[in-house]
Amino acid sequence: MCVAQFSFVTPSNHALQIQAFPISLLSVKILQARNITIADILSGTDCYVTLWLPTASKEEARTQTVLNSNDPMWNETFYFTIQNQVKNILELRIYDEDLLTKDDLLFTVLFDVAEVSPGERFHVTFILNPERSEELDVEFIMKENLDDLENITTNYILVARPVSCLNVCVAKGKSMKYLKEDGDLQLRVKGSHEDTWKTVFKSGLVECFQFHYPTHWEPELNGQLQHCSSNGGQDKQNSSASLTIPLKLFSVGQEVNVVLPASEDTNLELKLHTQTCSEHLDVRLGFDLCGEEQAFLHKRKKVVADALKSVLQLKEGLLDHEVPVVAVMATGGGCRAMTSLYGQLSGLKKLGVLDCITYISGTSGSTWTMSNLYEDSSWSQKDLERPIREAKKHMTKNKISTFSLEHLIYYQNELSQRAKEGIATSFNDLWAVALENILHDRVNDFKLSDQQHAVNQGQNPLPLYLALNVKENHISTFDFKEWCEFSPYEVGFLKYGAFIRSEDFGSEFFMGRLMKKNPESRICYLEALWSNILAVNLLDVWNKLSSTDECWQKLIRNKLRNIEINYIPPKSSSYLGTSWMCPDGMLFKIIRNILTDRPLHHHIHNFLKGFHMHKNYYQESQFSTWKDSRLDQFPNQLTPLEDGICLVDAAYFINTSCPPLLRKERKVDIILSFDYSLDNPFQSIEQTGKYCLEQGIPFPRILLSEEDKKNPRECYLFVEDENKEAPIVLHFPLVNDTFQKFKEPGVERRQKEMAEGTVPLSGNCSRYQLMDFTYTKKDFDKLLKLTDYNIQNNSDLILQALSIAIKWKKCGRK
Repeated sequence: MCVAQFSFVTPSNHALQIQAFPISLLSVKILQARNITIADILSGTDCYVTLWLPTASKEEARTQTVLNSNDPMWNETFYFTIQNQVKNILELRIYDEDLLTKDDLLFTVLFDVAEVSPGERFHVTFILNPERSEELDVEFIMKENLDDLENITTNYILVARPVSCLNVCVAKGKSMKYLKEDGDLQLRVKGSHEDTWKTVFKSGLVECFQFHYPTHWEPELNGQLQHCSSNGGQDKQNSSASLTIPLKLFSVGQEVNVVLPASEDTNLELKLHTQTCSEHLDVRLGFDLCGEEQAFLHKRKKVVADALKSVLQLKEGLLDHEVPVVAVMATGGGCRAMTSLYGQLSGLKKLGVLDCITYISGTSGSTWTMSNLYEDSSWSQKDLERPIREAKKHMTKNKISTFSLEHLIYYQNELSQRAKEGIATSFNDLWAVALENILHDRVNDFKLSDQQHAVNQGQNPLPLYLALNVKENHISTFDFKEWCEFSPYEVGFLKYGAFIRSEDFGSEFFMGRLMKKNPESRICYLEALWSNILAVNLLDVWNKLSSTDECWQKLIRNKLRNIEINYIPPKSSSYLGTSWMCPDGMLFKIIRNILTDRPLHHHIHNFLKGFHMHKNYYQESQFSTWKDSRLDQFPNQLTPLEDGICLVDAAYFINTSCPPLLRKERKVDIILSFDYSLDNPFQSIEQTGKYCLEQGIPFPRILLSEEDKKNPRECYLFVEDENKEAPIVLHFPLVNDTFQKFKEPGVERRQKEMAEGTVPLSGNCSRYQLMDFTYTKKDFDKLLKLTDYNIQNNSDLILQALSIAIKWKKCGRK
């Protein structure tokens, strides 16, 4: 067999591969089931089986129904064209048909097709319920077609397959007089990106559509002509016509004319032709940093080296490999986080350390500070008095007009305009424009990609924003979440190694190709997304209150069992195992839906849509770093199969923005951890440490004494000499310690100034609660000065950390 192969090696030595592999034909014969007695007690069940293999088709196949039998026999065969380089998980569902109510789902079997070897007849007996000897017999045959090769592109986690485009032009002119004005033609290619197009006859004479679909799926074009009038419009009775055309009948580039009867003597003409889409991907697959970020790092290293020489009073400048990567990590906390981050950055500026910073990461309220600062392309080179003064003005203004009738009308017009542009809107968009009014009091046209001007010369640290991708319904954030990072250059998922240009976020993608370019959203919509507190479900709230959902997880896990009983699994590394899931009872479903529904979630176009998972994705080291939920081992449940993504505040899991900084490609040496929690100043850093330990991510051990937890200090240095792969962490909890007696480092307060050192950070009487959006000028100034002071007062620890990092770099830390 001749196999064409091309490999593009990234700087991190992780190859992006384009290679041709043969297509295989999988036949699945549903033989029989035995002792199926769950649903009906007085009579036998009316069983049928459905088959769903989402890597081969969006169509769900099904057997005939065998009536009134506890031992139904089908002997029906189904065929799937598959690519063995992707993870093919066949889902078999056994139903009990009911004429009066919804059919009862009895069992779901997940079968890894990797168990079937080419040329082998593979018989499996699935033990559905060993207590009642309920079983299902299935036979599999795999035939590999060495003459039919398919080019795939993969980073060994995601796989992009060839895509074809069906062009359809509908000529309506000759038929319009015979059709009702409200008549329409509906065209559908199931499994395509577009799925369905509909044309109304009263609009235009010719209308063209496109359907993009995986080439080797060979779907059908289905057409339904509705509300046409026969006899030249004199017969008023509605009628319809339909067509079904397998696309495999078309040769690439061949034009085919299809005639659909519109009336007794008039036809509707459709012109069809297919073409192969380019193999170029608009989604970047790979775990290395994008070229723009690498160029930024090269420029920023010179700025950092000069700043370190000045701050540490070094006699000689640092060589490139001796310059440490220093990052600021800011947590969420609403306006409290926004105000505090201004104060801490101001403190770093006064120490001369701000130019030593390479990255600033944030989530939730801290992103409001970041997005404001990066409107100025040289903000870190200036005094921060102007942006702080602007923030203070908006924090202390009266916000009663935010939801006035005038503003509500504006909000409605704004959302209507977004809908016209093809952008799905939600309640979160209302939060976005209201937040824009709160923070800016004006329409701010600034966008995330505009921040490139603030880093193109390495003049400022590179901002990184973090959100969580969660399931819209039926599962808690604790049970499924994926880190999604934003930079001025790219937006992407850490787990999948998939990134798009920041200006393309919100556009429509399919199998890595850009299908429809939507306008880039203003920054306020991203600020609302990064601080999306509206997509919470009751189970998330319960998890936060109880810090555990072990009981609920146990209930879920009891529904899933392994059925590898009658055969020894192959030794292939792609094998994940075969499982079955017992269906939920009605009460369980009701409780689950109540607990996990996200009534105010925000739906965003999924730029991973259409991708398939590589056959060995679960063993890939980069994926393994970030996999942290049971769903990760079920590829049919992962994000590439979703039409949209649901992004929420990272604090739903851990109030941290660390994950982008912990990517090994960024090689971060020091993290300045700015925590804005009120009640527990160490919870976030401890949770981050525990998470990293479980995931195998280098991170220092967070060891705290009872005295530390009872009376926290302003700064903690966490460093492990024996673990130089872990970054050095300087943790700054939000506490009021020596600031009570000192107005500046080394300058004690006078008796009449003592009140200025009282900053109410704890208790229900605190003026800095999460939902407080209005501060008095005095409260704003106190919090700002406190956080500024806490940085300056711990300059010795900051300089110590910088010195340690440089020493490590000189000793060979990469």
